[in-house]
Amino acid sequence: MIFCSIFARTRHRLTSGMEIQYIERIMKFIHLSDPHIGKSVNGFSMLDEQRRVLWQVIGYVQSERPAAVVIAGDVYDRAVPGVEAVRLFDDFLTELAAEGVAVMVVAGNHDSPERLGYAGRLLADRKLFIRGAFDGVAGRAVLSDEYGEVNFWLLPFIRPISVRGLFGDREVSTHGEAVAAAIEAAGVNYAARNVLVSHQFYTGAGAEPKRCESEINPVGGLDAVDVSIIERFDYAALGHLHGGQSVGADNCRYAGSPLKYSFSEVRHEKSVSLVELREKGNLSVSALPLVPLHDMREIKGPLSELISDRVSSLADKNDYLRVVLTDREGDITDPMGKIRSVYPNVMSLGFENAGACVDAAGTGADLERVSSMSPYELFCEFFFEANKYTMSGEQAALVRKLMDGGPADEAD
Repeated sequence: MIFCSIFARTRHRLTSGMEIQYIERIMKFIHLSDPHIGKSVNGFSMLDEQRRVLWQVIGYVQSERPAAVVIAGDVYDRAVPGVEAVRLFDDFLTELAAEGVAVMVVAGNHDSPERLGYAGRLLADRKLFIRGAFDGVAGRAVLSDEYGEVNFWLLPFIRPISVRGLFGDREVSTHGEAVAAAIEAAGVNYAARNVLVSHQFYTGAGAEPKRCESEINPVGGLDAVDVSIIERFDYAALGHLHGGQSVGADNCRYAGSPLKYSFSEVRHEKSVSLVELREKGNLSVSALPLVPLHDMREIKGPLSELISDRVSSLADKNDYLRVVLTDREGDITDPMGKIRSVYPNVMSLGFENAGACVDAAGTGADLERVSSMSPYELFCEFFFEANKYTMSGEQAALVRKLMDGGPADEAD
């Protein structure tokens, strides 16, 4: 499927007869990725935090007036998102539509491609370009500014097993070969200006990207793709890694997740990227900071000191915390109760002399979520957790058939 929609918006007008064309002076767009809407961290729902930062993105759209907002995958945290997660993303898209910007979205490894891409062809007429499942052709949207057209190539997360047979007899056994085949099939004209939107694990020669605990990390880096495959694009808007960073060349960049989703990210400064693309070869990227409702941080010390007014007043007591106590384990009765009487959002608690912290958040939120899911949704989540990819259409149909009580051979 190829989206091919040329449209423009602008600061000045060009007239030709009765026709009025609006053109961007400079191609400017916002790049974000990995919102993981609906995610819970240690039993704490992140929905309020996610709404906060997504509305900050709306604020940047209003102040910066970009031509587009690019979302590079992992829109949702799981293949079958909850109702509140879907509503939040719907609210976000509705607000973006009201601002008149184009929106470009690709599916990540956490998303269900079919669910995310539903009604994609119809929505393209509303300047919402969603690329869910890959069918052998990268999606393309075309925007214009005073320097001409800019091609946005939309490449969702792909695996070798899911693209075999889409490129004839071409051998596709690695993630790198799959991405290379997909880009080659797109027939990109590199003399023009091109932006790639992709959700994969790209690595540069001799430089290992910074990883986070909140990312899926396959053993041995089996999903790694050499960034040299995409370096000819004027800008590669990447998703998958949760730390904002460039990989290989400066024009290949991970926006990073808009929130901290693990304690390995406590020192991250979360942001979205503002990309300005002028004439061919003239690129600038700047960071637009995002501020959550509550920060994620670590505190360490004796219990009596940590809960004292002198220490607890130094920062927001409602922040999400990992607490490391330097007291001797066993000397304190109900340490979690005491620490939470001052810091209600403690996510993990441990003792310095007992090794690593253990998750100490309650499981009530997870139990409530699980109890509201259908058997089919539970199996979908189990399948994803076990295999790290969503079921194919045929597999999903088979599972539904079995759950409905039909024999397995009837689902083929």
